[in-house]
This record gives sequence, structure tokens and C-alpha cells, in this order.
Amino acid sequence: DIAGPVEAEVERVVDGDTVRVSAKIWVDQRVSVSVRLAGVDAPELFRPQCEAERGRAREAKAFVEQIVGPEVRLLEIEHDKYGGRVVARLVTADGADIGAELLARGLAVETGARDPWCG
Repeated sequence: DIAGPVEAEVERVVDGDTVRVSAKIWVDQRVSVSVRLAGVDAPELFRPQCEAERGRAREAKAFVEQIVGPEVRLLEIEHDKYGGRVVARLVTADGADIGAELLARGLAVETGARDPWCG
């Protein structure tokens, strides 16, 4: 586990709760990695259970694309249970916690909560 902060450049927003970044891990050393937002589950964009979920997933991704900016900081970084990505709190340059913003706007639920997308 790494407490951070780790500075990173955003490569792309994958969906509402995953962002691909180029993280600065050492002087002149970067690693490209997918970051799953800690503590939140956004609606599924790639395998939605219903059309309502697909619509909410597009809305969540668009919101993250709008708020994220070119650079972010990663905090509380851990290996994910799936290979090739990490779980972390992702914070924008202006201090906004992206996961908390998604929760506040109803675009995600807390990890482990029953998702409301398909009723």
C-alpha cells in the first residue's frame, strides 16, 4: 500500500469509476495504470443490466471527464483484486475527491451497496 500523494497525468476516462493514468513513481519514471476509484461503484458502461444503467453510466463517465482535468493525485493506493490496476482515492488538482463527487450527485453508490440502476 502507498499513502501518496502520487502525481499522475490522466490518459483517459474508462468509465465512471475507472481512470487510466500515467503515474510518476520516481524521478523520470512513470507507469501507465488503470485506477479504480476507492469506495464507489458507478453504473456499468460495458455490461449494463438494463438501458437505464447504460444511460446513467454514460452520465457518470461524462461527469468524470468534465471534472478530472489533465493532472490528478492518487491517495491511499492499493493493489486491486484484478491484475493490471490499482484502487485509490483520486483527487483533482483543485482538491475535489472524484469518488465523493460521484456519490454526492447520485452517479455512484458506495462499494457493496445494492445498485439502484435497474430497479
